[in-house]
Amino acid sequence: MAGVLNIRTGTKLSMALDVPVGQEPQFNLICTFARSLDESAFLISVPMQGGKALPLDENQKLLLRYGHGEETLILAGYADDIVKEGLRHYWKIRRVTEQRQFFQRVDERMKVALGIDYVQDTWPVNFDGIIEKEQGMSLDISAGGLALYLNRVFQIGEICEVTLPHIGTSEEGKGCELVAAVCWSREAPRGSIYRHICGMQFRYEDEAERERVVSYLSYLKKKYRL
Repeated sequence: MAGVLNIRTGTKLSMALDVPVGQEPQFNLICTFARSLDESAFLISVPMQGGKALPLDENQKLLLRYGHGEETLILAGYADDIVKEGLRHYWKIRRVTEQRQFFQRVDERMKVALGIDYVQDTWPVNFDGIIEKEQGMSLDISAGGLALYLNRVFQIGEICEVTLPHIGTSEEGKGCELVAAVCWSREAPRGSIYRHICGMQFRYEDEAERERVVSYLSYLKKKYRL
């Protein structure tokens, strides 16, 4: 995360809902930057659509654009709460990333619930001298990484090992262990059996490991018709 945003209060932001691969986002919503809360969160005015307040969807990724020309920046994040200050209401946005220009995802993202084991080598060992893995549930996954529901709090930048589960009997569906870096983290939506959700980026050892995951995901897509 790049630190507290250098945006003035009252700055107009163009907003778009994130879109699937191959589609261009439509920056047809307008909101106003209110203020930063910390390095990972800030407030915006409630966006309007068709003269009505846009409903808050905690699972919808948002793109927020500001600046001009080569200095145009795009923030990405999720609205996870409504904050009331006096007579005004704001959305609290939890940042995910910031880029100078919009780019399409290189890897297709698939929404699929998989039991994902994860572990860090810094965790304490049990009585048998083994570090026990914990299990979360994927929200979506691509060759670039995954979004994972889990009950442990991770800090941005932390490294862990994740295990993709074995799917079916084919060699293509054979599970594998990958190193991943946490790139965003927030509380899970109300009602979830998990307390948190975080985004993880795979850190491949070499191109062969990446191709192994691409093959795994291709098999997953075909098997479950994703």
